[in-house]
Amino acid sequence: MTKGERLWRRRVRNKALKHALLTPVEWLGIGLALSLIVWMPWRLLLAFCDSLSAGMYFFDRRGKRRALENLHIIRGRCVGLEGTTKFNPDAGPYRPTAAEARVIRRSYRNMARTVGYAFWTLVRARVRCAHVGEMSAEGKAFLATNRPAVTVSDHMGCWEILSQLAFLEGHEMMSVAKGIGTRGMTKLLMTARRSIGQEIVSAEGAFKPLMAGIKAGKSLGLLVDQKVAPEKGGVWIRFLGKPFPVSAAPAFFAAKAKAPIVVAWSRPLKDGRYRCEIVDVISSEVARDVWATTQRCAADLEKVIRRHPSCWVLNYNYFREPVTPEALQTLEAREAKSSKGNASTSP
Repeated sequence: MTKGERLWRRRVRNKALKHALLTPVEWLGIGLALSLIVWMPWRLLLAFCDSLSAGMYFFDRRGKRRALENLHIIRGRCVGLEGTTKFNPDAGPYRPTAAEARVIRRSYRNMARTVGYAFWTLVRARVRCAHVGEMSAEGKAFLATNRPAVTVSDHMGCWEILSQLAFLEGHEMMSVAKGIGTRGMTKLLMTARRSIGQEIVSAEGAFKPLMAGIKAGKSLGLLVDQKVAPEKGGVWIRFLGKPFPVSAAPAFFAAKAKAPIVVAWSRPLKDGRYRCEIVDVISSEVARDVWATTQRCAADLEKVIRRHPSCWVLNYNYFREPVTPEALQTLEAREAKSSKGNASTSP
């Protein structure tokens, strides 16, 4: 047995052990969601989630290190080995400045509030979504005149509310979700996301139902800040200055269905509510250039992340995928081709 095979088997065993240890905790969370959270008034829910986030921040040593590394990447001050096989944000020391620690704490708070909101809407979803969320005037105007549409966002603000607000504006919505934790936790979150009436499909095998849905007039809600390997429909782009493989699905579906793309996010308001704001609108004609459109969506979201880093899920290991020489060469060739095309069309 090679050293690589031994390391792989050790990771599998450690992951299985971690999963077994976390299962009772997750079921406790499910019990809390069903017996406690769904009946809380909104203000009490916010206080409850804020208390949980403080505990998460205190105990999550690995997550805090990842968050600090991602914050340094956002601010262009990362001098690590991201994008290589040696990159390990879990191993670095956690030595934030006071300002950095405040941003990371708020990121944990935002994440806890979003998950709490998802559970909270298991009951009276439409009423509760309308109570704590609002669509901007620009968003209302776009949704009123564009059906279907491809809505694109990331894990910013309350990402759970975006498709729900579009649904309340009269759009039939389809969203994609990945499994989280145990089967029970995944099932509960799926139930919560469907509670308002939108359709949720699993990330595995999502292509056919999404294509059928948008051709039938349903709008799509897609989050595009997670790694998607090229063999699974991803393309290499540059995100926060780093090579990053993301899904090309928004551009592909927009071009095929002749539907516009709207890049949006849910801004947390001072009173604990959320407002959906449009960042960019991309026509279906422009979306025919799949790589350029995917890069543009990422650049739009990147601007929001740089302005509001505390609203993004910072403790996720976004840049764990090593960048191969072939991937980097492909990315640089596409960037050069795009730059040349822009130069030839400029007056």
